[in-house]
Amino acid sequence: MAVVSSFALLATACGSGDNGSSGGGSSTGALEGRGPITLASGKDTSGNLQNQLNAWNSAHPNEKVELKELPEDADAQRQQMVQNAQAQSDAYSVLVMDVVWTSEFAANQWISEIPQDKVPDLGKLIPATVETAKYRDKLYGVPITSDGGLLYYRNDLLAKAGVNAAPKTWDEMLADCQKVAALPEAKGMSCYSGQFEKYEGLTVNFSEAVNSAGGQVVDKDGKPNVNTPEAKAGLEELVNGFKVGAIPKAAITYKEEESRRAFQEGKLLFLRNWPYVYSKASATDGSSKIAGKFGVAPLPGKTGPGVSSLGGHDYAISKFAKNKATAIDFINFMASEARQKANIEKTSQAPTWASLYDDPTLNKQFPYLAPLKASILNAQPRPRVVKYGDVTAAIQQAAYDALSQKTPPDKALADLQTKLQSLITQ
Repeated sequence: MAVVSSFALLATACGSGDNGSSGGGSSTGALEGRGPITLASGKDTSGNLQNQLNAWNSAHPNEKVELKELPEDADAQRQQMVQNAQAQSDAYSVLVMDVVWTSEFAANQWISEIPQDKVPDLGKLIPATVETAKYRDKLYGVPITSDGGLLYYRNDLLAKAGVNAAPKTWDEMLADCQKVAALPEAKGMSCYSGQFEKYEGLTVNFSEAVNSAGGQVVDKDGKPNVNTPEAKAGLEELVNGFKVGAIPKAAITYKEEESRRAFQEGKLLFLRNWPYVYSKASATDGSSKIAGKFGVAPLPGKTGPGVSSLGGHDYAISKFAKNKATAIDFINFMASEARQKANIEKTSQAPTWASLYDDPTLNKQFPYLAPLKASILNAQPRPRVVKYGDVTAAIQQAAYDALSQKTPPDKALADLQTKLQSLITQ
């Protein structure tokens, strides 16, 4: 396990059937039409989505939902949804959208406004998740899953090294790595990883790095804010991690699944990832070498608990879809407490229904729910901007160039500030 005493390792991250309403302006038409619909979703790595659809389909034989599975990569999912919308195709009825896409899709009239009285349980969902589905105070989606970054750690190895609690700061995490490095069981292990391939996960990781160092990618007034000492401190933690080997070289290619597999195969002491990893890493079918040997905690930060990026997925209705009355009924079905509870029991994905985080049975089955709730409540959204595709691409390029040591952090952030200023207009 490669570590350097002066390196403070960062634990960071690294998503109405109407005539549309541009800018949230024009009136919303009725959600009309009943019959079969489709669900456009990224690859179902949980393996449970079709079970959820089967529950709907068995009760609605004349209004069945067909899954249109898109790639695993979030950027590729968005690209296919955008292409479908630009073609005004009705191939996709309901879109499973990363929470950061709402402004772009709503402003371009690619999704339908949803009257809030059409979603009876909206007030029972975590408020921050509901905000992700709004554009200019109007609702364009319904949050079905949330997400907050979590720190997974090998509690068996920490215990053997005399460490009795998960680290709360980057310095504590580095110290823990140094203690564990002396154990024979740690031979060949790396200290930490997140997701650092050039894709949406890198935007998440970069944002968490900046936020956990006390900075903001976009400030409260909606202006870019990355050419700051705080942003530099966050980015340099990651850059130095690669330089000294605390983050393995292979991590520059890691997305969620690659990093999960590395942790499950015993190659990492600490991992930043999403809640879905819990069920995968707990599997007792031989696919996980660390089942029963890991714990979950909030992300560490510079002086205390870190700040997660707010993740999750909202279900939206394509403006060009047929059978929108069926679509909103299906969305309400998937947003219900019963469906969300069934989903977390099978997948460990974070629900948006607030009461489930306090469910005694679920807390016994998933002890990570308490740190997850804290992560989500403390999370910061990624930039909520109309040109999100361009903004996230700029962030990814700047961060990737810095991590690859192609561009010094100072220059990467200065250039990124200039780029974001040209993309984000008020």
